[in-house]
Amino acid sequence: MKSFPKQNTIKAMLRESIKKANEKSKNERFIDAPCVNSPILSPGKELETKGEITSKAEKLPNVRCIVRARIPTTTGTEIFLNLYKNDQDNKEHLAIVFGKQIRSESLDRVQEGETEMERMIRGAYVGTLYPGRKSSYVDANALVASEEKKEEVRKKNFTPLVRIHSECYTGETAWSARCDCGEQLDEAARLISEEGDGIIIYLRQEGRGIGLSEKLKAYNLQDLGNDTVQANLLLQHPADGRSYAIATAMLLDLGQRNIRLLTNNPEKVSNIEGPNKEVQVVERLSMIPKSWRGDEGGFDSPEVGAYLRTKIEKMGHLLDIPDRY
Repeated sequence: MKSFPKQNTIKAMLRESIKKANEKSKNERFIDAPCVNSPILSPGKELETKGEITSKAEKLPNVRCIVRARIPTTTGTEIFLNLYKNDQDNKEHLAIVFGKQIRSESLDRVQEGETEMERMIRGAYVGTLYPGRKSSYVDANALVASEEKKEEVRKKNFTPLVRIHSECYTGETAWSARCDCGEQLDEAARLISEEGDGIIIYLRQEGRGIGLSEKLKAYNLQDLGNDTVQANLLLQHPADGRSYAIATAMLLDLGQRNIRLLTNNPEKVSNIEGPNKEVQVVERLSMIPKSWRGDEGGFDSPEVGAYLRTKIEKMGHLLDIPDRY
């Protein structure tokens, strides 16, 4: 049975865990965790990371949208799910696209030998599918509407609202009150649907990149008195092991080089822009919890309060903590 070291050896153990976690993250091409203060260490000390590992990818991965499908939603807003493959990992990342004007270049690209039916089945069609449709290209009504919409967008000098969201099974499916991930996903969808066009990039990076099983272990460590950063480090993972290079490549494939980003995380802003500023974040919009704003439909709990405080104080998230915390 695994046991944790006594208090007087925790400092050495944490430093060793950082070293191993950084080497692991380097091998798996995850980003490095920043230095974070920890109350486990003596006051004023920091957990040091290996300096040669940077938070930005040296180059962007190759991505390809392999299928797109229309999804009518319970709110009445139609979205298009674009499923991506890449050469960096074996995960199926998603672009949730609002509106019909944002399209994937790799999806629309003609594949050698494919039939019109095959193009429509993988979602590379113009306009709307309907029974008996024969061509992926010809939809006269859609083409007219498309040109009108494009002109409207040009007049507005439209820059899409974008959310880069990492998968959170516990917060989105298991009704967890340990984090605000589910609320953030819903709020991002609401804000983007109000504008009509935008994107949620949905990355399969459960638990800030450590996976669901390790995340559940981290929850147990949190119940034992550690915060979300300490729990990751005790499990020999970076505080944040996520990479946004795939998201950057997906945005480029969707034709978006200038975006307005929904996030509280300044590291996400710099990382999503890519190693050579391939994407520019022209505006950052905060994601303030509903309960902090006094809005209906929000929730509060001791766990989510502690979680958000840790993200602000240890991970540099840009939010003002309410007086009650």
